[in-house]
Amino acid sequence: MSQAKLRTARIDLVPLADEHLEHEIELDSDPEVMRYLTGRARTREEVEEAHRQRLATAERVPGLGFWAGFVNGDFVGWWILEPPHRPDQGPVEGQAELGYRLLRRHWRQGLASEGARELLRHGFEDLGLDRVFAETMAVNTASRATMASVGMTYVRTFHMDFDEPLPGSEHGEVEYAITRDEWLARNPART
Repeated sequence: MSQAKLRTARIDLVPLADEHLEHEIELDSDPEVMRYLTGRARTREEVEEAHRQRLATAERVPGLGFWAGFVNGDFVGWWILEPPHRPDQGPVEGQAELGYRLLRRHWRQGLASEGARELLRHGFEDLGLDRVFAETMAVNTASRATMASVGMTYVRTFHMDFDEPLPGSEHGEVEYAITRDEWLARNPART
């Protein structure tokens, strides 16, 4: 199963492809966008490597991967449903990690939540996932608000070892999650 093209009221979500590389470079070159991820802008070479890894995600589990988001033809960011990759994230089968990254000029317009809701719908209804989780730094209040707004609930705070910890990392990382049953209960018209 290849990745599906998805659509919300405002966003066209298309499977990430090589043609989106320049958009990814623009996105990752903004230090504010990368504040809670790397703490700095990424170089072109770093984004090119990340792009290759992002494309490879779609090969790991059918139907999962990265989606580039466009509003009226303009790139706004990307969304992801990715299989777990750390042992503490649980089994790969039946679950995925939700993520999103938007250009700063598109922040605070509800787009992160809108795209995330569509990926949750797709994951539970089309792919039959059992659980979707998301992670961020505990101090990333904007991302935590997005997770909560799409129905995910706080699961845990955990600490990871970093060679170069970011400011705020001493407060840990947080995990939010939602199960298929919770999603369907909150979206009864979809069942």
